[in-house]
Amino acid sequence: MAGGFPFEGDAELVGDDDFRKAFGEDLSATLDLDTWSQGLDIEGVMDRFRSEIAGAVDKEGRARTIIRSEVFPLIANRPGAPKKAGVYQTTAEELEIIHNGLLFTGKVEAVHGSTTNHESLPLGITQLGIALVGYGGTSGTFSQRLFRKEMAQQSASPVQDALDCIFSRTRRSAGPRQDTLSKLARRGIRTYAERAVLVEKASAEWRIGHGNPCAFELLSGSGYRSLLVASLKVLRQLVQRHQKFVFVTSEMEERGFLTLGHALRAGEYAIIETLERFGERVVNRWEYEGDNSRLAQSFVEECCPDIVCGVFRASERTPPRAFYAHRAHVDFAVRVALADSILRPERGFPMLLDVAETACRSAYGEDGFLGLVHDAYAQAGAHLEYFTDRIKSR
Repeated sequence: MAGGFPFEGDAELVGDDDFRKAFGEDLSATLDLDTWSQGLDIEGVMDRFRSEIAGAVDKEGRARTIIRSEVFPLIANRPGAPKKAGVYQTTAEELEIIHNGLLFTGKVEAVHGSTTNHESLPLGITQLGIALVGYGGTSGTFSQRLFRKEMAQQSASPVQDALDCIFSRTRRSAGPRQDTLSKLARRGIRTYAERAVLVEKASAEWRIGHGNPCAFELLSGSGYRSLLVASLKVLRQLVQRHQKFVFVTSEMEERGFLTLGHALRAGEYAIIETLERFGERVVNRWEYEGDNSRLAQSFVEECCPDIVCGVFRASERTPPRAFYAHRAHVDFAVRVALADSILRPERGFPMLLDVAETACRSAYGEDGFLGLVHDAYAQAGAHLEYFTDRIKSR
């Protein structure tokens, strides 16, 4: 339940039967162009949207009632549930104390990163940026740039190098797995850097991060031993030494958590499980090389039981949010996240994370990156001839 695996969403529907169960119609009917609408029938589209959305919302509402009355009482008694598993309510007074005693006095810092990528035939450029912020301002920004070069600079056999380059690019274009792993590695480096900045550069008592602290790309190393070793070292420091952290997700990765979360009232939170089961899934499903599996397994057994995960809701008008915190400080940690989230009730998400993302994009965003890339190509006399792909930023 805790955390998601990259590209799993594409693998959830396998076979015609799964498609029929998910969408209520045969795939063959969907593929039949005679069943498609011609032109843009706004009224028909809106009628279908209203009908489908109303039905889905009604079902979720009925599920919410059942979850509150029947499922919530079971959370604390689930096999393997952490000691504090259950549903809890915060108070306005508690959150106000955190506002005045921690958030607005600079005792909480948050980190967010971005990755901007440019791909062309002669060169691939990846820019990674990280911003660390508190309510006193930006504490620091950090960046790294990677340059992928496929043509050798100097060689005794230029013709063979050119042929090798052609064959290499052909294989890479035909095999999506290599591109997928490349994207996973880029995301892994950025995810590692966010946690490393929280551990090594932040000075505040409490620290807020984005996503699952022990993300898939870190526990797997994204296929790179150096990234795995560095990630496990930083995560051990975070879990065993610092402990006062809370990570909050913004995407729909933990759908089981979010289903429970929609049954929460404003200011409530649920502690559900530890990260041990998620860690075991990663270790069992990823194909490690050498003794990397042993390194990851050791970390999962040693640290994942100390990280609990759950869901909170800042407002009934906004989505619930999955969170991760150390078991020794979980009740206070989720209150830090809630206190920061109610500062923007229309979003219900920690405001410091949004501030960190804005600061990061301001310093290392797509526009500035694209300008530098264009200028460098122009200085090299290439201008726009290699700009076949758009800049990708995340």
